[in-house]
Amino acid sequence: MGYLHNLLPKYLARLGADVHFLTTDLPFYHGMKDFNKTYGEFIDSKLLSPGTVEEHDGYTLHILPHKIVLDFVQMVGVLEKLRKLSPDIVQVYPAIGWIPLQAVIGKSLLGYKLFTGSHTCASDFPLAKRTKFILDKELVKNFMTRTINGRIVSLSTEKCYCPTEDCAEIAWHFNGVEKHKIEVRYLGVDTDYFFPINSEALLEERTILRQSMGFKVDEIVCIYTGKMTETKNPLILAQAIEKLRAMGENFSGLFIGNGIQKEAIEKYPFCKVLSFMHFSKLAAYYRASDIAVWPTDESISMLDATASGLPLIVSDGIIYRAHVEGNGLVYKMNDLDDLVRVLLSLHSAEYRKTLGSFGANKMQREFSWESVAKRQLRDYEAAI
Repeated sequence: MGYLHNLLPKYLARLGADVHFLTTDLPFYHGMKDFNKTYGEFIDSKLLSPGTVEEHDGYTLHILPHKIVLDFVQMVGVLEKLRKLSPDIVQVYPAIGWIPLQAVIGKSLLGYKLFTGSHTCASDFPLAKRTKFILDKELVKNFMTRTINGRIVSLSTEKCYCPTEDCAEIAWHFNGVEKHKIEVRYLGVDTDYFFPINSEALLEERTILRQSMGFKVDEIVCIYTGKMTETKNPLILAQAIEKLRAMGENFSGLFIGNGIQKEAIEKYPFCKVLSFMHFSKLAAYYRASDIAVWPTDESISMLDATASGLPLIVSDGIIYRAHVEGNGLVYKMNDLDDLVRVLLSLHSAEYRKTLGSFGANKMQREFSWESVAKRQLRDYEAAI
């Protein structure tokens, strides 16, 4: 797990950089309240053994122990590890917390160039939507716990990468990052795996996979992948499909993931539910589907589905829409009738194909991890 963290090192290494990835023995999303319900069956935290060093996708992975201080994770032994590696560049995500502060200390001792990132988006950050008053208790708390921390880190960094414009605004407004050091750098797609059907073999794979899941040739399969939580609310897609079926429309649902809404979704007769799987297997399921739907906030899987040739449906709660423009549609978040309306507008296979082709070409051209890594490497080279 951890899309950016796994893929940026892979493509930097492919471009010739000597890349070492330092992480802790904590599983991704470890801080989620319903972590065990959502990811317990998929993520085996025992595999993350402190002291492990292994080659992976062209880079070297180092797993370090951790400790939690004031609700933030510290990486134990990171300064000693950095001293041994003697890097020219250190890239840290995120821009606040103990780990970037540890990287600042390391910079003062070892002299490398430091880059950070900030990925908090408006849909996940309630303070961004509040009326701002000087004496607002939450704003004061944010200033004490995030803004001061982030400014200390920012003073020692070259750049802070934000994947969207709203992430950038939160970075400087709430997380203390100096505005002139922020650069919007969209996340990418691993085009080794995610691309549209381009051969008879893949077309046959689509047919066989659909048959194995019980979908007929003429069914319009809507796919959702990820956490099945109330925040993500994939249940509304199952409800929309039920309404469409009652109207005589041949829509069906495919849900891949886990979470507290999984059992409710499984009760809908025209919805197939699968558990989390390795990301490399997802591309076949995207190509076996017809429409990709994320009912509430952002998901990196939107890029993967688009690269695989699917039109998108997203909510109006998403501020950043560069990945949707020209290849997707927007509905009113959590409005069941409006979701039904937008799904119906994609009934035409020709229209879906037009949107899907446009999106796949856009992903290949502008959102591939190779293109992201090339731009990032140029920044690193310029800094040294």
